[in-house]
Amino acid sequence: MSSISALSGFYASEHGRLRRIARRITGCRDAAEDVVQDAFVKLSGRKVEADDVGLLVRTTQNLARDAMRASRVRTAYAARMTEEQLAPGLAAPDQATASRQELDALLAAIEALPERTRRVFLMNKVDEVPYPEIASRLGVSVSTVEKEMISALSFCRDWRRRRA
Repeated sequence: MSSISALSGFYASEHGRLRRIARRITGCRDAAEDVVQDAFVKLSGRKVEADDVGLLVRTTQNLARDAMRASRVRTAYAARMTEEQLAPGLAAPDQATASRQELDALLAAIEALPERTRRVFLMNKVDEVPYPEIASRLGVSVSTVEKEMISALSFCRDWRRRRA
């Protein structure tokens, strides 16, 4: 049996069980579905044999634990935000003009991002669409949305350093 057909067979026969395993770990149906999809994607480049079900289960468990750790880090970061960090301040007219020019320059630079990365970034940062909804609208996993946001934010950070 080829690696692709073995993986396809695993997907057909083990998808439900793997989703249940991931859901027990993550506590979230959507996150579990993303984890299972990521597990199959991760193994798609490897030679998988018919007796490698254990590898698929372990990969799913590890990815689910990684997703939980990432979620805890995001939650802890959000909890540390102070009201001052969240509240907008009043800017002097010259500061407002400079900020607007900086924003216009950033938006022009964002045009250089790949289409999906740019859409994910703008949907989240401008339209305030949450990751799960972005994933649904674009037909991708939440994990993919997170990766695209990491790429976009890294781009913005690098752009800011170059302008400083």
